Amino acid sequence: MAVEKLILAAPRGFCAGVDRAIDVVKIALDLYDEPVYVRKEIVHNRHVVDELRQKGAIFVDELDEVPDGALVIYSAHGVSPEVRTQAAAKQLKVVDATCPLVTKVHNEAIKFAKEGHSIILVGHKGHDEVIGTTGEAPDAITVIGSAEQLEELNVPDPTKVAVITQTTLSLDDTTGIIEALRRKFPDLAFPSKEDICYATQNRQTALKELASRVDLILALGSQNSSNSKRLIEVAKGVGVRAYLIDDVSEINPAWLEDTRVIGVTAGASAPEHLVQGVVSYFRKLGVTDIEEIESIREEVNFGLPQELIRERASMENGLSSHTSPVASAA
Repeated sequence: MAVEKLILAAPRGFCAGVDRAIDVVKIALDLYDEPVYVRKEIVHNRHVVDELRQKGAIFVDELDEVPDGALVIYSAHGVSPEVRTQAAAKQLKVVDATCPLVTKVHNEAIKFAKEGHSIILVGHKGHDEVIGTTGEAPDAITVIGSAEQLEELNVPDPTKVAVITQTTLSLDDTTGIIEALRRKFPDLAFPSKEDICYATQNRQTALKELASRVDLILALGSQNSSNSKRLIEVAKGVGVRAYLIDDVSEINPAWLEDTRVIGVTAGASAPEHLVQGVVSYFRKLGVTDIEEIESIREEVNFGLPQELIRERASMENGLSSHTSPVASAA
C-alpha cells in the first residue's frame, strides 16, 4: 500500500528560546570583530550547529578551550555557577543565551535551597540543562529520572522537600513521577508555575492530535535533543509507530510499507527547512494530499540579552565596546 497522505503537526520546530539563542550567535558574529566562541551546542541540533560553525562560530566543550579575555556565548541550556566563576577568572566577555525558562528553573533551585529544602530535580542525568541546574545547589539537589528511583531516596527531613523539573520532559512521564513524589512526601513543595516549557507541552499536545489520524510519525530532531526524543516516547505511548530523524536522508523506505497516512512533526530545536525536506521527499513519491493541523497558536517571544542590546546601541552611536568586557562574567 503506497503512502496517500501527509499530515503536518503545528506547532512544531523552533521555540522562542531556540530562536533567541540562534539569533544571539548570528548577531554576535555580525557585531564583533573578534572570534565568537560558544560553550556547548547552542541548541541540540546538528544542522543548526553546522550552519553557525560555517558562519564563523567556534564551538567548544569547556571554557578551558577559550583564550583568556575572549568572547564566549553560553548555550540555551544554561550553565552552573562554577562555569561563571571560571569565566570570570579568565576575564571572558560573556553573552548569555540561556533560555529564560531554564533561568526560571535555576532561580527556583536557588530559592528552595535557601529555604532549606531537599530538592528533587526530575530530569536526565548528564543533560546540559540538568548539569547547569544541579550546579546551583549541588548539595541539595538529587536528580531523579523515574518513579522507581524514589524507592531508594532518603532525605534529611521528609517535610522539607521540593520538586523542580527539566524543561524538556514528557508531560506524561513527569506526571507519574510527580504523583509518586506526592505519595512519598505529602508536604512536597512546588514552584509557583510548572517548569516544563510551553513549547514542549504544545508539541506533545499537537503530536497526540496527529497520532489519532496517522499510521506512522516522523519527528525531525537530533538524537541528543531531549524534547525531540520525548516526542517519540509520546507517540509510542499512544500506540503509533514513530522515528526520530535528523533529516530526510535518514528515512528508511521499509518504514513506509503498509503505511497510508504519515504524520510529521519537529522538536523545538529543529529548523523548518528539515520538515520541508521531508515534504519534498513525499511529493516526489507522488503524495499530493498534504494537510497541516494546528492545535495551538504560539505567540511567545523573548528579548535579546542586555549585553547585545548595549553593544548594538554603542555601534549605532559610533562607539565600540570591543576592547572592554561585554558583561561581567561573574
